[in-house]
Amino acid sequence: MKARTAFLVLLTAGVVGSAAWLVFWSPVLGVRSIEIVGNLTVPSDQIERQAGVPKLHPLATVDLDEVESRVMTIRQLATAKIDRVWPGTLKIEVVEREPVAALYVGGKAAVVDGHGVVIEVRDMAPPLLPVLKVERPAAGDPATMAALQVIRGLPGSLAGRVRQVRATSAEDVSFDLSDGRTVIWGGSDRGEDKARILTTLLRREAGVYDVSSPDVVTLK
Repeated sequence: MKARTAFLVLLTAGVVGSAAWLVFWSPVLGVRSIEIVGNLTVPSDQIERQAGVPKLHPLATVDLDEVESRVMTIRQLATAKIDRVWPGTLKIEVVEREPVAALYVGGKAAVVDGHGVVIEVRDMAPPLLPVLKVERPAAGDPATMAALQVIRGLPGSLAGRVRQVRATSAEDVSFDLSDGRTVIWGGSDRGEDKARILTTLLRREAGVYDVSSPDVVTLK
């Protein structure tokens, strides 16, 4: 009886040991494919290289947090989520940063998202992005952040017509439209009211539209 019990214990230990080896050390359940979803402009092979996970590396021992940290060094990405999909797929789901404006620094055009994060640096600003002009361009700078918030809040019918945005402070944002007209916006508050009023006012001929105080607007 004791011999039988000992045999069962050894058999169980062997099965558990084999299963552990299969999961944690064997290439049988290793990474055979990397699935990348959500990327539109960042190439999949760039994300895969940055993830740095060798093929057939045991899926169970992939450090998901470490992979996420490596992938997030790609500045065009806003978020990255790493998951295991058994038996052999590592899934990387990303969200790319959305370009909102460009600003010139040192003769180069820095493309930034709505939070002021630099996505890429180019020789020239992309033609469809408004150029941002502020005294101290930086994420966290009140004037910069107010201007970006204004741009992000504009409806599509207006956003596509904006060519240059200026901000001397968080309460003094203005922008030029593609037809040469100027809009004095003021602060980032009451954005929906200002956009609705401006859309109506633009039907009237003027050079400057002041909607900084939506209750009392002026045209010049």
